[in-house]
Amino acid sequence: MQRQRPLVSRTMPASRRLPSLRKLIVPGVVLLAFWGLGFAMWQSSGYLTALFFFGYIGTAVGVGLGLYAALPKQKKPLGRRLALLLVGTFLFGFAALLGQENMQIEGFWFGLFTGVIQAAVIHYLIAKLLGPVLFGRLWCGWACWTVMILDLLPFKRSSGRLKGRWGRLRYAHFGLSLGLVLLLWVGFGYGAGAAGRAAVVWFLIGNLFYYALGIGLAYALRDNRAFCKYVCPVAVPLKLATRFALLKVKGDPARCNGCDACIKLCPMDIRIPDYILHGERVLSTECSLCQTCISVCPQDALKLSFGIDLGGKDLLRQRTSTQA
Repeated sequence: MQRQRPLVSRTMPASRRLPSLRKLIVPGVVLLAFWGLGFAMWQSSGYLTALFFFGYIGTAVGVGLGLYAALPKQKKPLGRRLALLLVGTFLFGFAALLGQENMQIEGFWFGLFTGVIQAAVIHYLIAKLLGPVLFGRLWCGWACWTVMILDLLPFKRSSGRLKGRWGRLRYAHFGLSLGLVLLLWVGFGYGAGAAGRAAVVWFLIGNLFYYALGIGLAYALRDNRAFCKYVCPVAVPLKLATRFALLKVKGDPARCNGCDACIKLCPMDIRIPDYILHGERVLSTECSLCQTCISVCPQDALKLSFGIDLGGKDLLRQRTSTQA
């Protein structure tokens, strides 16, 4: 007589069918924050475009973050790539080309000096100054149209930061950008770089320069994010605001086994365990919240968290002389 197999419930627990609700808190907060901001700007200005603009960006980033939370580890990067594609192409095509506005940092300066409060001014105030106080450098990891291209390059594992004055180049770039616009506006009365056809020319030339420089540096230094680390002028205000960010990476020291997988694969070369093992969140202003460290950690010791701290030192992995 054949033995009857015990009945086993085929119903998978809810905790395994769906991602934990806790993992969806950050995507939900980001999505609602952007829609709330868009609604407030629509009500105050009367322009429905504001609701669409910020609602679209919030939905794109929120969906990307949600997919990152829901997908298995091997496929998690698809969520971030989707968000980069959706937001990057939208801002590049809709806001800049169709809207005829200069979304580069020079467009922000032109808008401030001439009093033309266009998309670039609003974008920089929210995404690069006020937003990072809440979400850190989420823009760099999930929405930047320059990173959208650089992440497609083959040098995903960095050898570390270059020593010396390389890190000061972005401050020089920031100063040159501001100085150029000031010279044109004060010295020559030129202020057409904010909106209109001239602004589109500024935007296209600036982006071609960024892409050429970013790709060239990536191949020269074998590092996809070399442009972000050394040259990008937008990192200057982002680093300042990110010191106070509520959203950062948090770790469990008891789970960390010192394998250093997070350090080896962090695109920004942050020494993550040095923060975690001292009971701190990742306080580096270089963190772009790409969550690569979270997805590669074999012990699941890392996660995103909301909290209050005033930032700390940038603990970064540097190249050895043999890697330079």
